[in-house]
Amino acid sequence: MAESKRRGEDADDERLRDDAVVDDEATDDTDADEPVSRGGTATRKRARAESSDERKTRKDTERIGLFARIARFFREVVAELRKVIWPTRKELLTYTAVVVTFVAVMLTIVAGLDYGFAKAVLWVFGNPS
Repeated sequence: MAESKRRGEDADDERLRDDAVVDDEATDDTDADEPVSRGGTATRKRARAESSDERKTRKDTERIGLFARIARFFREVVAELRKVIWPTRKELLTYTAVVVTFVAVMLTIVAGLDYGFAKAVLWVFGNPS
């Protein structure tokens, strides 16, 4: 039953199927007597950790200066930019070409519709000149 629910690349790997079946059988014997509940101790530990975070000393709650906050902001920006996966030159050129082509196509459609509606309005209401 566990085999039919597996997806992805590992679904066809026989080693993983055998290990999964053995693990399922081992856990079924030990957990049969214990009731199954959602949350468990991890939720209690998280609640305790959150409540301990609420108790802060006076130093933790003091306001930091304006320049310290600005410096911290820029340090965090640089740290986030280091996590970015930048595109290669080829990818960048491809993405640029796709965007320029899409914008040109949309511009053509909108210009055509504008011209068509302008002609239709002049035909309906007549040309005063």
